[in-house]
Amino acid sequence: MADLGGRTIAVTRAETQLGEARRLFEAAGASVVDLPALVVTPPDEWGPLDDALAELEDFHWLVFSSGNGVEAVEQRLRRLGRSLAHRPSGLRIAAVGRKTARQLEALGAPADFIPPSFVADSLLEHFPAPGWGLRLLLPRVQSGGRTLLAEAFAEAGARVVEVAAYETRCPAGLRRGGSPGAGAPRWDHLQQRQNRQPHLRAAGGGLWARLGRPTGGGGRGVDRAPNQ
Repeated sequence: MADLGGRTIAVTRAETQLGEARRLFEAAGASVVDLPALVVTPPDEWGPLDDALAELEDFHWLVFSSGNGVEAVEQRLRRLGRSLAHRPSGLRIAAVGRKTARQLEALGAPADFIPPSFVADSLLEHFPAPGWGLRLLLPRVQSGGRTLLAEAFAEAGARVVEVAAYETRCPAGLRRGGSPGAGAPRWDHLQQRQNRQPHLRAAGGGLWARLGRPTGGGGRGVDRAPNQ
């Protein structure tokens, strides 16, 4: 990372995920202001996820695209007296991203497959089993996430159960539509789960940085069958 001495950077990760970004920027010489722009909350209802977890024996793969999904699934399983570490013997786990894989390892449930690149597209390209006939469970964010995985697996002949495991919301009191004013941080690091590529724009005398392309799609829980 470039020398950021003399810079002040506002990091907008979720409150529970600020630590690593803060450490990296401070190591580069920046002053860091925590400005969480989202909070991770339960979905509107647990029913679809709980129903799917009660039938884990019927799935071939459990696919995690975020650490938030791992945490939510583990919490709900424990309510049933179960855990990812003691999942059904026939259930394999795929994980997108280093942090997601590390969370699974910490729970004693290392992923059976991690794509070489830490994006969903790489998981699809390198998935170790043909899709036809597989039944996959995809816990995901309730709204705003990509449906790429579910759609691609369904097109390959898999039956995909896509359920809301968590939601992300703006913190209460966060002013919408604002921009930095006088005395605001020089850099605003808008860091989100799905974001990958940097975009920059000047605003109010500061420079805002957003990592990644906007994501779309949504829905609470979708059971996707082949060619459906």
